Amino acid sequence: MQKKVALLVAMMLCLLPISSFAQEPALDLAPNAKSAILIEVDTGTIIYEKNSNEKLPPASITKVMTMLLIMEALERGEIKLSDKVRASEYAASMGGSQIFLEPGEMMSVEEMLKGIAIASGNDASVAMAEHLAGTEEAFVTKMNQRVKEMGLQNTNFANTNGLPANNHFSTAHDIAMMSRELLKHEEITKYTSLYQDYLRKDSSRPFWLVNTNKLVRFYPGADGLKTGYTSEAKYCLTATAKRDNMRVVAVVMGEPDSKTRNKEITQMFDYAFSQYQSFPLVKKGDVITQVEVNKGSVEKVNLVAPQPFGILSKKGEKPEEFEKEIVVKKDVVAPVEQGQILGEMIVRKDGKEIAKLSLMAEAPVEKATWWELMKRATKRLILIHE
Repeated sequence: MQKKVALLVAMMLCLLPISSFAQEPALDLAPNAKSAILIEVDTGTIIYEKNSNEKLPPASITKVMTMLLIMEALERGEIKLSDKVRASEYAASMGGSQIFLEPGEMMSVEEMLKGIAIASGNDASVAMAEHLAGTEEAFVTKMNQRVKEMGLQNTNFANTNGLPANNHFSTAHDIAMMSRELLKHEEITKYTSLYQDYLRKDSSRPFWLVNTNKLVRFYPGADGLKTGYTSEAKYCLTATAKRDNMRVVAVVMGEPDSKTRNKEITQMFDYAFSQYQSFPLVKKGDVITQVEVNKGSVEKVNLVAPQPFGILSKKGEKPEEFEKEIVVKKDVVAPVEQGQILGEMIVRKDGKEIAKLSLMAEAPVEKATWWELMKRATKRLILIHE
């Protein structure tokens, strides 16, 4: 139980956005959207927002969370891309966007993922939910649990695909944070960046997939993520693009049509890339420092970066204008859980904190045995008297 709590706290602290730039009152990059937000991914910095915490129906951008749980299951080794998934009669009955699964049809996890990421397949989303959790209801419970783990307060899912349902809502802010978390699985853009592909290519029923997110074809650097539309939600999109060292996510909800949706996301991207720059500091998994562990089976443990991290600044600013400080916890006593937060990297400019990254234990440290402590004490005594 203690391990679960430690990891839960670690994930929440690591995922919360770090800071926000002062907003220009006259700046309205998404005038037609009900809600919008623009963030830089590495630091979580909010560059622009408009009604970003308003609860709205998210339509198919719900599938960001569906894809996140699939990618996490792949990372944990619970499933493989080559595993076969059977479509139930219920999954095949889904309306709206679909890949036209037949009851009993088998597709690989990778094919289902393509069907979700490219064609927004409602049937593929339910089939994967049933494959991972047994039922769609059980999978939805996992979706909402993951939302809570991320510290998101204004989201509740009622299904896996975003079809209209009671008590199914989210916000531009929460969708941006989910998108940021999904992008930690860099291989997801292998699918979300495809403009077209085929399913059942060598069968008598080939199905041409065309990406519902046209920006991946027409906007330089765009490689995801997910569109959405229902008559209630109107046109929604969470999109990501990367240039040089900087990746951003832009979310709009409640746009009047797809043309306006794409135009306003493009405006947000253009603003980010023209006005800001990113200086990478560390990569995911980099060893940043060590911390001493009292009464541990080892005397020190490495502290690592749980995600890529850098400095977001206005164009023209230089890296040397920023100060970096590493702070570690004192009096750390074993046992230590893998992933436990034991320090932080703080970035300041002109003495003001502008970004912060939690640092986590690279490996668990068990309590030392009595014999290990005796040997260690004896060794220190010998060194003192030499």
